[in-house]
Amino acid sequence: MNLFCNLLRCCIPMCPRLKKKRCCEGTFCGQAFKPVGLPLRKLQQIILYRDELETMKLCDVEGLTQEQAGKRMGVSRGTVQRLLTSARKKVAGAVVSGAALVFSEDT
Repeated sequence: MNLFCNLLRCCIPMCPRLKKKRCCEGTFCGQAFKPVGLPLRKLQQIILYRDELETMKLCDVEGLTQEQAGKRMGVSRGTVQRLLTSARKKVAGAVVSGAALVFSEDT
């Protein structure tokens, strides 16, 4: 049996870890934030995921530390840091380039 398990592990490609369930409030999915006067279809669209938006809300609006935000969302501080960095980069890019931010549920 042990030999069979070792052979099976060699033949099956490695799978990434499953994404941990994140506790997020708010329902912005399907909505967009865009410059006035331009139709959405003519703008570059940058996808901002729900967990990225939640992280920005907790850290930048509510003033929580990354550790506190992580506990509230049920993820590690490192995950919060990665989400926050990604979200800030997307928001800054959209503002500077005049792109639309489109809010989406999952990655």
